[in-house]
Amino acid sequence: MLHENIRTLRKAEGLSQQELAAKLNVVRQTVSKWERGLSVPDSEMLLALSEVLETPVSMLLKETVRTEEAEDLQTIAARLEIINLQLAQRKDMRRRIIRGLCLGVGVVIVIITLMLAAWKSPYLAWNYRDPETAVLGVLVHGGEWVFVRVAPLVLIAAWTGVFLTRRKK
Repeated sequence: MLHENIRTLRKAEGLSQQELAAKLNVVRQTVSKWERGLSVPDSEMLLALSEVLETPVSMLLKETVRTEEAEDLQTIAARLEIINLQLAQRKDMRRRIIRGLCLGVGVVIVIITLMLAAWKSPYLAWNYRDPETAVLGVLVHGGEWVFVRVAPLVLIAAWTGVFLTRRKK
């Protein structure tokens, strides 16, 4: 992919990210994002990148080079559009996974809360003179105590995550 090719060719030229960024008049973080696949250079920057790395654009895009076919901006733009679409799909998939996890955690917290409310702590009526029952009762009560204090915070965090990962129009 493009991000791997940029990193490989930069290292082959003996350039650091900072040096490559300086030659392209961008910040180092931009080069880092390209190399991690978080963003892609636009068509003009891709041409400048190919000049600095002394390689054809087709090599950066991992295409076979045909000598009779000249690279033009429209071909490069079409390839970049495909790469941008793939990045957008990957970002959308991550958003949907995080949203699903937040929804799941919220639902589980509500279900456990309802179960605890229906259960009404029957362990309080147990015979605590028996050491094993006493230990089990303390553990169950301690778990319930921790859940009642932590669950509201987790529920708020889960619903905040659901809100923040909604699809924006």
